[in-house]
Amino acid sequence: MTIEEIREFSDSALTAKLEDSYRDLMNLRFRIATRQIQNVHLPRATRKDIARIKTIMTERGIGQA
Repeated sequence: MTIEEIREFSDSALTAKLEDSYRDLMNLRFRIATRQIQNVHLPRATRKDIARIKTIMTERGIGQA
């Protein structure tokens, strides 16, 4: 997912996508641990997507206390 694609999401869609990405990351870790997946580079790509989403959220001021 590119940064341009992430910028097109609305604020609520960004929050939902972030939660989904965290859930996907957890599932990928389980699948790697049980050797159900061969591509061990997928968690890294998912972490980068999470970082991109958090960057856009910070730019927009979403989720600040």
